[in-house]
Amino acid sequence: MNIRTLLPLIALLAAAGCNRPVPAPAPDTPPAPQATALRDAMQQPLDKAKAARDMLEKAPDTRAADDAGNDAAKTP
Repeated sequence: MNIRTLLPLIALLAAAGCNRPVPAPAPDTPPAPQATALRDAMQQPLDKAKAARDMLEKAPDTRAADDAGNDAAKTP
């Protein structure tokens, strides 16, 4: 075989081997979750803040009732 024939054939085979198509994922499988630890780390302070806000929103109602009871106890 001639080198002029063999060299382009080898180059063609090497180039064909580099361009393999990537298989597409199945459409019925959901994608794998990514960065769940980061999302959880960001969500925890937000949940704590919501709980604190809910507690503060309920607190004036109970404090107002306590103040009314204390005023009645102070008057003779």
